[in-house]
Amino acid sequence: MSETNKKTKGLPLVLKVEDLMPILAIGRNMAYELVRSGQICSIRVGRSYRIPVNALEEYLRKTS
Repeated sequence: MSETNKKTKGLPLVLKVEDLMPILAIGRNMAYELVRSGQICSIRVGRSYRIPVNALEEYLRKTS
């Protein structure tokens, strides 16, 4: 199992921005910046963002 899959194993299929914070060890502002800038692909649902786990895995692969 790759390092990326180890980090995301057991997570729900869709995450909130707040869920990114402990996974990536970043603050709220940085998490929202990653989503708003498109570095992590997301889906807008009303006023909130949802991040598919595979989008997080792709981001982790790109940055490692």
